[in-house]
Amino acid sequence: MTPSTLSTTHTSKKPISHADYYNNFDMNSLLGEIFGAHPDDRLNAYMACCGRHVRDGRADNIALVHEDTAGKTTRMSFGELDTASAQVANLLQSYGVQAGDRVATMLPRTPELLVVVLATWRLGAIYQPLFTAFGYDSIKYRMDKAETKVVFTNQENRSKFKDLAQQTRMVMVGSEADSQTWGDDNYTQIMNKQPQKIAPVQLDTDASFLQMFTSGTVGKSKGVCVPLAALPAFYLYMRYAIDLHDTDNYWNMADPGWAYGLYYAITGPLLLGVTTYFNEAGFDATNTRDFMVRHKITNLASSPTAFRMMKSSGVFEELSTDTSGESDNKLSLRCANSAGETLNTEVVGWVESHLGCKVCDQYGQTETGMTCCEHHGLEHERPVGSMGMALPGHTLVILDDDMQVLPDGEQGQLAVVVSQSPAFYFRGYSWNEKQAFSDDYYLTGDVVERHTDGSYWFSGRDDDIIMTAGYRVGPTDVENTVLEHEAVAESAAVGIPDEVRGNTIKSYVVLKDGINGSDELAQQIKDLVRERLSAHAYPREVEFIKELPKTPSGKIQRFLLRSLSAE
Repeated sequence: MTPSTLSTTHTSKKPISHADYYNNFDMNSLLGEIFGAHPDDRLNAYMACCGRHVRDGRADNIALVHEDTAGKTTRMSFGELDTASAQVANLLQSYGVQAGDRVATMLPRTPELLVVVLATWRLGAIYQPLFTAFGYDSIKYRMDKAETKVVFTNQENRSKFKDLAQQTRMVMVGSEADSQTWGDDNYTQIMNKQPQKIAPVQLDTDASFLQMFTSGTVGKSKGVCVPLAALPAFYLYMRYAIDLHDTDNYWNMADPGWAYGLYYAITGPLLLGVTTYFNEAGFDATNTRDFMVRHKITNLASSPTAFRMMKSSGVFEELSTDTSGESDNKLSLRCANSAGETLNTEVVGWVESHLGCKVCDQYGQTETGMTCCEHHGLEHERPVGSMGMALPGHTLVILDDDMQVLPDGEQGQLAVVVSQSPAFYFRGYSWNEKQAFSDDYYLTGDVVERHTDGSYWFSGRDDDIIMTAGYRVGPTDVENTVLEHEAVAESAAVGIPDEVRGNTIKSYVVLKDGINGSDELAQQIKDLVRERLSAHAYPREVEFIKELPKTPSGKIQRFLLRSLSAE
């Protein structure tokens, strides 16, 4: 089967009431809906997302459509992924990789990345993403914590591992000359020598298949192991919130180096047996528009930042308004989805008027996946600005500071009632970095208000997490990296409101005695953070001050710095 082409009409189905489905939710029925007569398929993520589709006669269905930076398109069927992932799994096994070991990639959105993910799962090993914008410190910390056994990367990113390759096996996805330069195994050369069959390793549903890290305000990023028990929750989101159909051309623009892209651009669509689209080019409004037109994308997932950048670019004004279906310069979108931060009324209206579809706001975390959504596939009220309703299989409450449930209309911390949430899978951080639970409640750390219609409304974080361009950045990571500069005595990082990115990062810096601030020094600090931490987490503004505001116990009062910046 080739990727589906949108017809001018969409087959209508009788709407499913969110209230009916939510109140009558049954996990056994859901598992039957997903896995049918083969419930053991959920005991290996490769079987759940690829192997069962091949077994059940869908080997020729297209799993991936990939477009590289030169515009060349590659299509891979589930059968081709099955063969390639078997070869890479055999390669990993020859390296000594076993169930529970971590295997990582630092690659752009390429077919090789997807093959390595499936190969890792096939062995019962755990896939660990490394975002291509990470610097040395971010990479080393994650690899040290996870004891990463193998890393697949390319020439563009290989230098970041210069001092790390001694502790792990490196595989070069590139030319043989690139591999020889670094002394790495060459992906294509060595993979092609491997057998094309290998039996998947069955685990139990508590076993992990993804190793994530999430930013916090105190200390380093926290480890999040995602167990196989998450697969039903991923399905719920894809089927009932995203409303993914087997006729959709589905493009999730999120990078699979982060949770939303890895969960819902790879795992989710493949779990449903639906084609996923990769655009290797970095974000650009014109490229985004052309990609959607060229591939007749019908179902889109993105972030508010991306939608705002599309809007501000003006390039979507050039699209044809021809309704005859004959124009080649016309969008085919049926629906759009947004996650990462709250959508405002202006963006919602722009999506409907310029992209020609409804956009739904959806909320989640690296720890939990999506838990509160405006559902395309379930009927309920969708007031603009709302996070939506609880995802089926999840019971949500609002708590005060004493962990007491608040009535509708009052702001408090959003929490998941674990014992009443059969689809909820998070059980704690990988290395117990933080206690995330209070009795029967998982605490999200987000301040939310519930309305009488059952909808939830986001108010903000109860900590100092910075949301910039859809990424969560912990201020401590930025501050610690700034402190590596020899001229810096103290530093604090805060988010500054920005029309396009939501927030940008600003560093307040106290210099050591005898050193004066300058534009050159500010640029050095920016460059240091970009190189050591990440290209998305560096401060776009540096301000030198005499002292940081602190509590009597010495804690930085970042809220005062945010107020200072606003003034």
